Amino acid sequence: MSDVAGIPTPDKNDENFWTTVTTLVEPPWNEPTTDDAFTMDERVHDAVRALAERVSTRALAYRAVGKPFDPVLMAAPDVQLALLRALYEAKQSVDRLAESAATVAGRSGANYAQLGAAWGGIKRQSARLKWPHAVVKKSTSESIPLHYAGGSAVVHHDADADAWWYTATAADQWEKESEPVHSTYAEAIAGATEFLLTHALPGRQSPA
Repeated sequence: MSDVAGIPTPDKNDENFWTTVTTLVEPPWNEPTTDDAFTMDERVHDAVRALAERVSTRALAYRAVGKPFDPVLMAAPDVQLALLRALYEAKQSVDRLAESAATVAGRSGANYAQLGAAWGGIKRQSARLKWPHAVVKKSTSESIPLHYAGGSAVVHHDADADAWWYTATAADQWEKESEPVHSTYAEAIAGATEFLLTHALPGRQSPA
């Protein structure tokens, strides 16, 4: 376990909140334990099994005649195929969520070496190939899009105010245009991300 005593923990209304939050903490995480991994397996299996029971032809037949789907029916080969199909959907979800996390991290200051380290220790070049748009070079005249939590945002620079602002449309179709009050790009992207998370559809929130 890393020593967390020196990590600042400002409240959201603190003057330096966004500056502190958008500064990378090193190390960013602690390695998951075996118990953590097993707990993750159980939670993934619960989610995947629920999907498998919704899409399984055999489970649909049981529901059609008003019979409960006994857990022992999971041993049926066709139900296991439905489970395998649900696992594929879980993989697709992981890929989408990973792209969102990599994009937010990359556009808030993380580099490809750090993204690769977080993704199981892949090399920087592999991380760049996996998420080619996660880390971008930002010029003060550049508007940069972001897709997150089912919504999208664009971060802009206001040359007159020498500040950053954003426009965003969330998954629930709420829209927001911020004032040019963010002193850095990272602060603006953090504000846009918070808005998109707040207005994500149920089941679409990204992990904190």
